[in-house]
Amino acid sequence: MTALTSRRTLITATLGKYAGGFSLIELSVAIIVIALLLGSLLVPLSTQVDQRRYAETEKQLEHVREAVIGFALANRYLPCPAVSATDGREDRDTGTGQCTDVGGSPKRDGFLPWVTLGVTPSDAWNNLIRYSVDPDFARSDPNFFFTLASLGDIRVRTRDQGGTLVDLTNVEIPAVILSHGENGFGATSSAGVARTVPGGWTGDESDNASNTTLFYFRTRSEVATVTGGEFDDVVTWVSLNQLFARMVSAGRLP
Repeated sequence: MTALTSRRTLITATLGKYAGGFSLIELSVAIIVIALLLGSLLVPLSTQVDQRRYAETEKQLEHVREAVIGFALANRYLPCPAVSATDGREDRDTGTGQCTDVGGSPKRDGFLPWVTLGVTPSDAWNNLIRYSVDPDFARSDPNFFFTLASLGDIRVRTRDQGGTLVDLTNVEIPAVILSHGENGFGATSSAGVARTVPGGWTGDESDNASNTTLFYFRTRSEVATVTGGEFDDVVTWVSLNQLFARMVSAGRLP
């Protein structure tokens, strides 16, 4: 009985101590703990959102690649780039059967012709998807259709662990499809507005934004000091083997 009475006395005294509410110090400690807990939850949540957007964009580009190959199966040639950032029809000169002339040469680089292909024009960050094609593969004149002997003129490269450039495509390819990633450097929004880029912007991302025949595919990196600079572009391409195999199987080649 004495022990039980002592415990009751201790509990009563403890409850009485806090009956008047928490002190400012106790409230401050509680707020700090809650803030730390929320911070630990928000970081993984942000990472999950980024990963989901990259996964969505990668899946979308795969879908676009299938649409490009499907277009070739139906027409025997690849589509031209879009007319503009606000006009998703392919930019083709129906008189010559080539992509519309730009500066004395057929247009080969621009935005995905989303209306012609019937696909979504933008990536998960609401930027228009880029598209580059070898003009010889986009000629709609039957006298100049590409054949099994044709080679594209586009290359894709990556970097090894030491930063040295390595070819990913052992033969030149006919088309590349590209998203400029989360940072949007080099991208154009779905409203047709060019995204801003940092001053002195250089590296593989910069080359992807300006090149038409050489592109880079790398693991994502936020470190600007690594060889090739920071990188978050999402890149895929139409390989010759894949294109030829599908067209031969469908009886569209040779």
